[in-house]
Amino acid sequence: MPKGPQGQKRPSDVIGAAIRVAKIATGESEEEIAKEHTRKGGLKGGKARAKVLTPEERSEIARLAAQARWKKQR
Repeated sequence: MPKGPQGQKRPSDVIGAAIRVAKIATGESEEEIAKEHTRKGGLKGGKARAKVLTPEERSEIARLAAQARWKKQR
């Protein structure tokens, strides 16, 4: 099934789309607009991870990141 620009499921043909609209209109199926328009993570990822890590783990990650940055010198 094709996906829309925000990952929502969409029928691949006209008949499937018409059936979906009819089911929503008759109340057999609910339209999931709110779910489709919500952001799928990304806002709390780094902050939540930083809370869980110990200071030593954060320091190790930062050290490795600095090494990677300095390794890419021109």
